[in-house]
Formats: sequence, structure tokens, C-alpha cells
Amino acid sequence: MSSGEKSKTSSQTDGTIAQSKKSEMGMMSYKMYVFDQENFQGRMIEISNECMNICEMGMDHVRSLRVECGPFVGFEQMNFCGEMYILEKGEYPRWDSWSNCQKNNYLLSFRPVRMDPDKHKICLYEVGEFKGRKMEIMDDDVPSLFSYGFTDRVGSIIVSCGTWVGYQFPGYRGSQYLLEKGDYRHFNEYGARHPQFQSVRRIRDMQWHPQGRYNVTSK
Repeated sequence: MSSGEKSKTSSQTDGTIAQSKKSEMGMMSYKMYVFDQENFQGRMIEISNECMNICEMGMDHVRSLRVECGPFVGFEQMNFCGEMYILEKGEYPRWDSWSNCQKNNYLLSFRPVRMDPDKHKICLYEVGEFKGRKMEIMDDDVPSLFSYGFTDRVGSIIVSCGTWVGYQFPGYRGSQYLLEKGDYRHFNEYGARHPQFQSVRRIRDMQWHPQGRYNVTSK
């Protein structure tokens, strides 16, 4: 086989793989069941897309839920406002299963989290406009920025790959901040009222990251 034929065959193979990956991404699904009472009691509604106001679907509020496919983000107020909570696959029988600090015991709006199937990379900056001290994190979770020698304030962020969630306090506690792929020039762009930000972790789901939480390496 000539080099030209090899190159053509390689390009066709790469194109097939890319198309296959794109098709698989298009098949990713989101689905959860929400209930108006704790412990999966009361009225139930299935959600698979954005829901800006659960009241428009005939439910006063959501007090428990079960995520079947894909991570969602839930908000304490309608129109994706107020405190946000990351809802990964699993069961949430009451407010303290999605939050570790009670500010509200129900949720009113939801949307799917925009997932990125690539590896995870995030860059945290001490002040806004990507200035000040910088901390770059790749494919790792950090329960305490301070223990790694960084500040407890984050003024701006660049998410190069993957999807992340930041927390107000160490140990993944306090207010949550969804960090999808993109640039955040000021802390209010990632939903914070102040720059206090002390831990961060990756959001992973088997649909996008089939290897799960552990990397398998060959010997």
C-alpha cells in the first residue's frame, strides 16, 4: 500500500471514529423524577430537559428526587436563581441529601448540566480578570485549596476541559458553584456573591466518562 493510500485510510478511520463519538454524544440522555414530598412521596413528575419553574407543571415545590440519567443542577428559586445544587445520579430523599447547610428545604427549577467528555483541567485565579496568583488543576479533586498552598479566594476561573463544581468551604461544603467549560472573569459569573471558594471537584458520569472514578493503566 502506498503512503498516499495509508494516509487516506488513516483519515477515513479517524473520521469514522470522530463521527461515532459525535453520534454517541448525541444519544446521551437526562432523566429524573421529582416529588413534592420528602422520601419520594406525593405527586411525581418526570424531567428530562430544562424546567424554569416547577409550579408551571402543577407542583408547588420539589422536596425529594431521584436522578436516573445524567447530572442536573437544581435551584432554590425559579428561573435558575438562588442557591444551586449539583444532582448526580442517585436518590435524594430530603434537602440534606443535596445540601449540607439548610437554606431552603425545596427546589423550584432545574436544568441538565452541560458535560464535557474530555479530561478535566481548570485554572483558578486569585482576583478577577484572570489576574493574581494562579492554581492549575488537572484530573484531580482538591478538598482544600489552602492545604495546597493557595488562597481561599477565587476571583476568576478558566475551565479548559471537563465540568467541575466548586464549594465555599473546605471538604466540599457550603454553597456550590457549577463550573462548565468556559471563562468566568468575575466571581459573580459563576454564581457567587463573594469570592470565598475553598474546594473543587470534578463532575463525572458513566455516560461521558465510562472509566468511572478510577483510571486503569496497563503494566
